[in-house]
Amino acid sequence: MFDELFGPESARRDGAEILEALKKAASERILVIDGAMGTQIQGLGFNEDHFRGERFIGCACHQQGNNDLLILTQPQAIEDIHYRYAMAGADIIETNTFSSTRIAQADYEMEAAVYDLNRDGARLARRAAIRAEQEDGRRRFVAGAIGPTNR
Repeated sequence: MFDELFGPESARRDGAEILEALKKAASERILVIDGAMGTQIQGLGFNEDHFRGERFIGCACHQQGNNDLLILTQPQAIEDIHYRYAMAGADIIETNTFSSTRIAQADYEMEAAVYDLNRDGARLARRAAIRAEQEDGRRRFVAGAIGPTNR
C-alpha cells in the first residue's frame, strides 16, 4: 500500500537521509516554505457541514473554523492546497496541524481526534510533496506545524 501511494523509492527514505537531503538543499539555495493555510482554506468557502463531514455529523460542538479538522473531513482539499504551494515553488510544506493539540481542540470538543489529525495531516502533506516531485522532479520536504495554545 505504501509503495502504491508514494512509490518504492519513498520507502527507503529514512530520517537520516531526509536530514542530509535537507541540509544539502539548504547549502545550495534559499529554501522556500509554503504560505498561510488558513487564508487558502477560507477561500474555499466551507460551511459547518463541510467542517463536520460525515464523520462528525453528530458532534454537539460548532466546528466551522476548526481548520485542522478538514484534514479528516475534506482531505482532498487540504492535499490540493499543499500541492499548489509545492508547485508554486515551496520547498517545505507545513502540515495543516497548527491547532492539532488537545488544548486547542478542546474548544471544539475534538480532543479525541488529535492523534488522527496529526497522523493524517503529515500523510496529506507528504502525499502532496511526493506528487509534486513526481511531476517536476524537485524534492520537497514536510515540516510539522504547531501553533501556540489558546490557554
